[in-house]
Amino acid sequence: MAAPIRLGVNVDHVATLRQARRSAYPDPVEAARLAERGGAQGITVHLREDRRHIQDHDVERLRASVRTKLNLEMAATAEMCAKALAVRPDDVCIVPERREELTTEGGLDVVAQRAALREIVEPLRRAGIRVSLFVDPDPRQMGAAAELRVDAVELHTGGYAEARDPYRLDAELARLRACARQADEAGLQVNAGHGLRLDNVRPVAAVREIVELNIGHSIVGRAVFVGLEAAVREMRAALDQARRQS
Repeated sequence: MAAPIRLGVNVDHVATLRQARRSAYPDPVEAARLAERGGAQGITVHLREDRRHIQDHDVERLRASVRTKLNLEMAATAEMCAKALAVRPDDVCIVPERREELTTEGGLDVVAQRAALREIVEPLRRAGIRVSLFVDPDPRQMGAAAELRVDAVELHTGGYAEARDPYRLDAELARLRACARQADEAGLQVNAGHGLRLDNVRPVAAVREIVELNIGHSIVGRAVFVGLEAAVREMRAALDQARRQS
């Protein structure tokens, strides 16, 4: 049986609901506490440049209260690098970002942006922050990430999650498996996330090289009906089942 897979819970969309009214609730810090109680091994937040959901004070409060680990998603900018160095999350995941997108639409082009990314990665690693890159399951991107000597890659699972045709679904899953193997052989920790739900997560969780899944939107959506702690427990159970059967 493969080793257990870690679950990181993204609480961005708790802040999305709060920001809809510019109110003080619901509080992503309280959401993080419930997620940890439900079995999350990490809390993820994306401090976007336009501050559409998570705010700077949220990150600061989460740094003080998260008991597992804090994973900060951020764009590869000098401003965000400075924020990360000030707050000192356990992990930073560098993601592509466009102001007009509803959510992250794809992975970083590490091949094309290697020099610029190095300027962000190196000071973070010197500060003792683990760095991952959010990348599409593309062999070229795995190679470029390894050359940058980051700690991990997070495979973008959006192509898999959006596949409806069975042939495309199989092809996307095969890409994830192949790139997870390549990254693992290159000495990178392999994480994954984006668009994962209870009804599609098991095949990804069964990929033995994947160490951690970061899941947010579907868990927060499910929490509307069953509560956040219960929604996290459901996802945790699905991951455990997938690992036992792999």
